[in-house]
Amino acid sequence: MNPLLFVYGTLKRGCSNHHHLAGQTFVGAARTVPGFRLYDLGGYPGIAAVAEERMGVVGELWSVDPDALARLDAFEGVHEGLYRRTRIALEPPHATQVIDAYFPALPVAGRPEVGSEWIE
Repeated sequence: MNPLLFVYGTLKRGCSNHHHLAGQTFVGAARTVPGFRLYDLGGYPGIAAVAEERMGVVGELWSVDPDALARLDAFEGVHEGLYRRTRIALEPPHATQVIDAYFPALPVAGRPEVGSEWIE
């Protein structure tokens, strides 16, 4: 079974970097559990844990093959320390699944808050 990836920004359908998910399988719309918020990192978002956030983050769930995941890791700068791929909890019907998302490796303090949904 292919890994599941939650995307919340420019990788979503209709957004500027969606082409990086070409050939992968869209599972459906998804939302994180409460406790996450989006920040504007300069034309693209970053997700961060914020205990008092009650809305969660709106995004999409994708099934990605291992080759695509390696390409996405490169695109997100995982090996350069820009983002890290980390487990994230989603609301039902995906609550029991193992799902990853890309989190910025650098602090988001001082960045503009976007809220629960990135609109491009």
